[in-house]
Order: sequence, then structure tokens, then C-alpha cells
Amino acid sequence: MRTPRVLALGMTAIVLVGACTTGGGSSAAPSTPASSQAASAPASAPASEAPKVSIRIGSDNFYESKLVGEIYAQVLENAGYPVERKFGLGSRQQRIPTMDAGQVDLVPEYVGSGLGFYDPTKTTGDGQANATALQAALDAKSKNITVLGISPGQDTNAFAVRAEDATGKNLKKLGDLAAIQDTLTWGLPSDCDTNPLCAGALKKYGINYPPKKRTALGACDVPMAQALQGKAIDVAEFCSTQPAIVQFGFVVLEDDLKTQPAENLAPLVRNDYLAKVDKAAFTALLDAASAKLTTEALTEMGKAVAIDQKDVGEVAKAFLQQQGLIK
Repeated sequence: MRTPRVLALGMTAIVLVGACTTGGGSSAAPSTPASSQAASAPASAPASEAPKVSIRIGSDNFYESKLVGEIYAQVLENAGYPVERKFGLGSRQQRIPTMDAGQVDLVPEYVGSGLGFYDPTKTTGDGQANATALQAALDAKSKNITVLGISPGQDTNAFAVRAEDATGKNLKKLGDLAAIQDTLTWGLPSDCDTNPLCAGALKKYGINYPPKKRTALGACDVPMAQALQGKAIDVAEFCSTQPAIVQFGFVVLEDDLKTQPAENLAPLVRNDYLAKVDKAAFTALLDAASAKLTTEALTEMGKAVAIDQKDVGEVAKAFLQQQGLIK
């Protein structure tokens, strides 16, 4: 995201972030297993004389996906790869066909939701297990995409309410909403209908879907937080690293049935692109960047953009310089 969106609430102007569910090509090149977890990646990639082929990097249409896409873009540019940014492709349902059609070569993915798109029965609370199962699902589908190393940090789906409602209605767990569900206005993304981690999760708690009163809003985005703060909705789907949660004191309800999988980040790369470059050197560059993406780092960068209103490109650059990945 080159220009952050600003939300004015009272005297406070903020940019809100998020990532999870709103969010995947053809090549004869063989697929390879998911890379080992990025946390063990080297701090820098080995030198390579292989061609530095131009790469098209996409993202979903929310802030955090764009930020991580920008981090990968700057790491590759620093190593001499020409980069074309094609951020904001839409939700996962829109982005996956775009990548399958060969319009982008790399996108950041949340491995739990990515796996859930193909087979929600395989998702777990283990990020590496989700990455491995996602690779298997992609191999079964087309053998066109490789999952690289995962980040140690993650950003999961989170359902939240205003603090006064959490106290006044004794809301602590997501299941507490079932008894009062028809009295609430639910803020849910438009893709919740087809997302097993949204509609499917709510149904597991005995919540009728679609809810009696529902407003379709982008998950983890500006209007969702604005609507919850302004009492236009009573329940909102956010992302766990979203600064608005702390900014406005929203209460995240416990997912006591553990319906949400581990959501570590990983680059998905088309195999026909990997066949054109030194795969080991290219992978090492991205694994090194992913290894630095802790939950704390994602949250801190979100604050830099959301609260401090800094440019996403500058936030990504400062992060990479601090980690010694670019000069």
C-alpha cells in the first residue's frame, strides 16, 4: 500500500490494519516441499550470478498483506531483482485465480487461512504443519506454486466487542454470543459466507448464519473499526495484530473451541518463476525476511502506520534496515 487510508474518529485520525480472512499459474516445473521454517533462515542470502529476473508481487487488499508484500519487494530489489508491485488484488477468492492465471509471481499468504481455502479439515494450531499441508493441497491442485519458509509471528482472526458490552453482557468467550445473537448487529466480511474460518467457525458456536442482523464490511479494515466504535455494529471480525483493538479498548473474545488455525506468513511463489532464477539464493532472501516477522514486529509496524500515520514503504524500509537485511 503506497498511500495509507485515514479514518477520523472524533479528534483522532488513524489508519487501521489487518489481514486474515479477506482474504493463490500454469507451469510444467516440478513443485517442491515447503521450505524449512524461516526462523532458522540465515541472516543474508548467498551471492549468486544467476539472472535477476523481474518479479511481479501481489497482495490481498488489506494493509498487512500489502506491508509484507512490500517487505519482500524491498529485500528482492536490494538484491538486484526488478520488482513490479501489484498490491490490492482483492480477497483470497479473487487473488488465487489471479496468481493461477500467471498475472503475479509471488504473494504473501497466511498458511492457516490459505490451507482452509482448499481443505478446512486439515488446519491446525501448528504453523509449519499448516504450511506443509498447504503445499500438499497446492501440489494436488496444479503443482504450480511453492510455499517458502514461514514467519515465527502470526496474525489470526479475532472477533471483538466494545468494552462496555463485554462487561455489561458478561461476554468473555465467542460462545457467549450465542444466547444473545439475535439482539446483536454483526460486522462480517462479504466473503464470510464462503469462508469456513468465518461462517464455519460461528456455526460451531451455535450461531445461526447468516445472523439475523448483519452488516457486510471489510475484515480488519477501516470501516469495521469505525462501525464498532460508533455502535453501528456490536460484533466485529478483526485481525489480532490490529492496532484499533488497543486504540479503542475493544475486547477480543476467546476462541475457546479453537476454530482459528495458526496464521504464520509465508511467500507463495510460482514454480515457473523459480525455474528462471537461482532458487536457493532467491529462497534464502525471502526466508531471511520472513524469519524477522515476529508477532511483535507485525504489531509494531501496524502501530507505525495506524497510529503514527507513517508511509508503508518507509515502515518496511526502516524495519529491514533495523534487521540488517538492506542498507
